[in-house]
Amino acid sequence: MTAPQTQRSGYAAGVVMLLLAGTVWSMMGLGVRFIENASPLQILLYRSLGMIPALAIFIAIRHGGRLDRALGQVGTPTILGSLALVFAFGGSIVSLKETTVANAVFLLATAPFFAAILGRIVLGEKVRLATWITIFVGSFGVAIMVYDGLSAGKLVGNVAGLVCALFFAIFTIAMRSEKNGDPVVAVLLGGIYASVAAGIATYVAGQPLVLSLHDMAVAVALGIGALGLGLVLYTLGSRHVPAAESTLLAMTEVVLSPIWVWLLFGETAGGLMLVGGGILLAALLGNAITGVIRERRARRQPEPMPAPRAGNGHAATPQSAPPPLGRPPGPRYAAPMQQPLDRGYRR
Repeated sequence: MTAPQTQRSGYAAGVVMLLLAGTVWSMMGLGVRFIENASPLQILLYRSLGMIPALAIFIAIRHGGRLDRALGQVGTPTILGSLALVFAFGGSIVSLKETTVANAVFLLATAPFFAAILGRIVLGEKVRLATWITIFVGSFGVAIMVYDGLSAGKLVGNVAGLVCALFFAIFTIAMRSEKNGDPVVAVLLGGIYASVAAGIATYVAGQPLVLSLHDMAVAVALGIGALGLGLVLYTLGSRHVPAAESTLLAMTEVVLSPIWVWLLFGETAGGLMLVGGGILLAALLGNAITGVIRERRARRQPEPMPAPRAGNGHAATPQSAPPPLGRPPGPRYAAPMQQPLDRGYRR
């Protein structure tokens, strides 16, 4: 198989894995609806416990069986990011429990907005004009949904969704500033911290640590499947697909989540929520599509001209030769290219 054929087959496999990742993530709201009596703290506890072994196995495989090596590369930004995930994980469950699934997933999808703004403030990174337009337009949709939630008595679920998105954005910024860390390791640590925090909070709140077999099984399955498997698929697929396209493909989560609960539970959303969510989704799709166009144009740019030959027949080596287009500076251009902040990171 030639190199172009290998690249095409890898891209096709990446697209399939990203679509599957979004589909798996979309089961989270459905799974929460299947839980009968467990509180958000109890769900967080057992979902985290289910996620931990799944991610630990995946990380060990990625690092040649050396989980300790992966954990040994953890820096301060990774620890801060994993702590932010504790609040993000908790916020997502509260939002799914306290409002409609459609409302929750639309609000959770605002994480790239917060990431872009925080990236500009904290890291000084440039934000694309299309992203600023997306934030401006999407904010109207969010305002409509929050107003609808306020009038429907679901303000807690709406606020929890926005808090979740904010802390996912903080996680994104932390991982952007981490030079050597693996984002999946940060998610593993976030699961460990979340299980400890949820266990303590559940005990202090006087709630039982032992759930019914049904609720325990569903929560653990959400950790293994909806979080663990979804993240593995996204990580593997995004290696073969550009960042903007990865975001667009994984947005199947936002589209499918309300459909599952409507089909199985008859759960519907109010008119204002649908209007606000439609505005937000259109803004997100527009931003993702412009990112895809931008990346494809960049890939079509011509390759750099070969270095001029010196008189002795060897390539000339100027002291400050620039790196190839699209690559960061560094020894042999080995440093990985940073992903755009408006990509976001999935939960």
